[in-house]
Amino acid sequence: MKNKVYLSLGSNIGNRQEYIERAVELIGKTEGIEILKKSGLYETSPVGYVEQNLFLNTVIKIETDFSAREILKIINKIENELDRKREIRWGPRTIDIDILIFSDKKIDEMDLIIPHKEMLNRLFVLVPLIEIYDGEYFEKEKIIERIGELLEVENQKIEKIVM
Repeated sequence: MKNKVYLSLGSNIGNRQEYIERAVELIGKTEGIEILKKSGLYETSPVGYVEQNLFLNTVIKIETDFSAREILKIINKIENELDRKREIRWGPRTIDIDILIFSDKKIDEMDLIIPHKEMLNRLFVLVPLIEIYDGEYFEKEKIIERIGELLEVENQKIEKIVM
């Protein structure tokens, strides 16, 4: 059975939309990966290190036979191809690709935690995710409820800009 995987993509340097589109294209061209769904594009405020430009974010759902570790290697290679620099934690970047959910797997390793440990605290992940989420891991209602909680307490800007 193939793995169903949700990936979050974000960019806040240069032509943000072009970086995201290029990353999605490279993921889709990878032998053994099929893109099933893609959310709209959202402009969002930075979280963590806030003295930086607004981000564009999207979430895609893929299907693959690759392991989570293999997907991590693939997305790290794509980030490098698109000039990703890791200078400031949560800092500006041309592209950031994170594994949110990997089928029903729970992984807790030094460099790989699935489901993504910060996912439920980030509107820029949850809002695009809920748009395409099929409810395989968390109940959709729980995610919708969490979005409502975050909207009440967080000062995170999120605005859909492209379908």
